[in-house]
Amino acid sequence: MRQMSLQNIAHACGGTYCGPRELMEKEAAGVVIDSRQVQEGYLYVAMRGERVDGHAFIPDVFAKGALAVLSEQILKNPAGPYIRVDSCPQALKDIAEFYRSALSIPVIGVAGSVGKTSTKEMIAAVLEQRYRVLKTEGNFNNEIGLPLTLLRIRPEHEAAVIEMGISDFGEMHRLAKMARPDVCVMTNIGQCHLENLIDRDGVLRAKSEMFDFLKTDGVVVLNGNDDKLSTIDEVKGIRPIRYFVEDQSAERGNDSYFVTADGIENRGLNGMDAVLHFYSGDSKADSEYREDDDMNPGHGAYRVDYPIHEPIPGIHNIYNACAAACVGHALGMSHAQICAGIAAARTIAGRTNLIQTGGITIIDDCYNANPVSMKASLDVLSLAEGRKIAVLGDMGELGERERDLHREVGVYAAKKGIDIVLCTGELSEDLQKAAQVGCAAEHFDTREALLKHLLSLIKKGDAVLVKASHFMQFSEIVETLKRNFL
Repeated sequence: MRQMSLQNIAHACGGTYCGPRELMEKEAAGVVIDSRQVQEGYLYVAMRGERVDGHAFIPDVFAKGALAVLSEQILKNPAGPYIRVDSCPQALKDIAEFYRSALSIPVIGVAGSVGKTSTKEMIAAVLEQRYRVLKTEGNFNNEIGLPLTLLRIRPEHEAAVIEMGISDFGEMHRLAKMARPDVCVMTNIGQCHLENLIDRDGVLRAKSEMFDFLKTDGVVVLNGNDDKLSTIDEVKGIRPIRYFVEDQSAERGNDSYFVTADGIENRGLNGMDAVLHFYSGDSKADSEYREDDDMNPGHGAYRVDYPIHEPIPGIHNIYNACAAACVGHALGMSHAQICAGIAAARTIAGRTNLIQTGGITIIDDCYNANPVSMKASLDVLSLAEGRKIAVLGDMGELGERERDLHREVGVYAAKKGIDIVLCTGELSEDLQKAAQVGCAAEHFDTREALLKHLLSLIKKGDAVLVKASHFMQFSEIVETLKRNFL
């Protein structure tokens, strides 16, 4: 890792180097907080968890060949050098910020209430048509995961797509301070983390901290259909690139460049077709000639239309495709490359992940949930051809209106023609009562009781949506279904 000598690391985090002077110029090959991931030449950061203190594994990581460790404790006779710090979590952030400052590749930050992960995946799929891309893996989007993601960037990477997730004011500021995104993408402003952020205006203020460290030549990409994001006219003098879905008013916009999608056709669970329209009202917005296009955009205002196939079901993925198109354009990609990347996009576990097994379809969307994403998942389920079963659990951090919001989802499930709704969780009892007006709906005291009933009623041809906030641990339901329907 360039410039990641132990001396520089100690300076970056304000730590005290303890060890042989001749090793101070040694560069770390990687940085991890999990002792099981330590490799030769790595820096191990000893984090204190609720159940495990990482300091206990320091002898083990040196035995594995760790170059050094970060420690909040004074170590007696360690087997290698260490850097003494007051706080390992803060030191990790400081180190990541230092490392990011030495990188020259574009960093794309993705934030928003719903769809961050699927948008991140779509952007990465597009950029991979031209660049070698590093992207956030799993749920590494917080104040521990984001710095670890930045520290995974290597010389071979040409772009990084970083997911940025928060639940309170100030968090996005700290994430942006580390990531320093060159491109800021905001998907939407919804009803999430309302216990801390109070209302959607609070969500907008908290998410907008993403712009705090945007460079003067940076790029801002915003969902033009979102009423809150539409209030952002400029960021530090930068006009946003907006994207719109089935919104004819977009053509009356005065942004220098934007993308719209219409002509949308559902292909069921096989995805969606649409036509992307690339607009530029300013020749400066696209001064680079793109060889595969039928005109030279550098000659002035233009519009180019491209049909696309988006392989992931749900209208929300057309929004994701438009966001990715904006980013691809900002990084100099041709329209043909952008559309090829959209067609190559795939889902990941827990996020609208379609699993065909044993004659049934499992829609694994159990990583997290809020009212907007819950309704979007029900939209996807409604596209299935067979019997539609929704397995739903509580949505967390919704504040004072949490019960009303669960009832809204229940009403929505009934309107979408879902055949069976099975729920567990205290708040989901309200969801079940609202849903039973239009469909068969049952509530269970435990996840285990729900799962037992679910296994007794599933038959070949069924589609099963599994969706709840992460703390409900609905991934266990997905795994049980996969085991029972091989």
